[in-house]
Amino acid sequence: MRDLTRPETLKSAIPAALASALLGWPRLLLWHDARLPTWRLEGILFLGSVVLWSFVFAWHTKYSRRPVLVFRPGWMPFASATIAGLFCAIGRKLLLDPALRDRMPAEFALSGTDWVATLLFSLGFAQLMLVFSPFAWFVRLCHRPGMAAILTVLFGTFVIALKFSPHHANLPGWLYVGVLLSRVVSSALAVFFYLRGGVLLVSWMQLLIEIRLLPGWTG
Repeated sequence: MRDLTRPETLKSAIPAALASALLGWPRLLLWHDARLPTWRLEGILFLGSVVLWSFVFAWHTKYSRRPVLVFRPGWMPFASATIAGLFCAIGRKLLLDPALRDRMPAEFALSGTDWVATLLFSLGFAQLMLVFSPFAWFVRLCHRPGMAAILTVLFGTFVIALKFSPHHANLPGWLYVGVLLSRVVSSALAVFFYLRGGVLLVSWMQLLIEIRLLPGWTG
């Protein structure tokens, strides 16, 4: 655990956490029924991000032998991530989103501003919480990247299952299972590209997936 408090870890984690907090600020600003003021939520988001990014910078490279940031992943990983992102976006757009929009409209942005805020929060914090930090934690525990990848996928699926469980009664069984399977696929792809192209490649794939939710996109 001493790796978390090393100066090298904190020098990387604090700027990354600041970026996560800044990207999450628009989403917090639009959270009208929040019980805390935005500045306090922003502080909590920053401190939480410092801890999560410390996991990443302390343990990811040490145990997986893979870099966290890759600025030139190569054309093959980039093309593969692009195809994967478009595949997930089209699949969700055609198979899941129409039914979810009817039953859970709050999950979809009503304006371009809402969409941008949600996108920035996803890129800045959601992927950190669901992919980057859990993988670092699991690979530190088991020292096996393959097993850590499986556990990361299961963790992400568990979180989505908890998120949708209050609405389970209003969702057809096929839709609930489809949402979970969609999370399994997207989590597996995210971890796969994370180990080959780092944070930026996963963010690119996630951007392509989120574009499908842009209000007015293809009607």
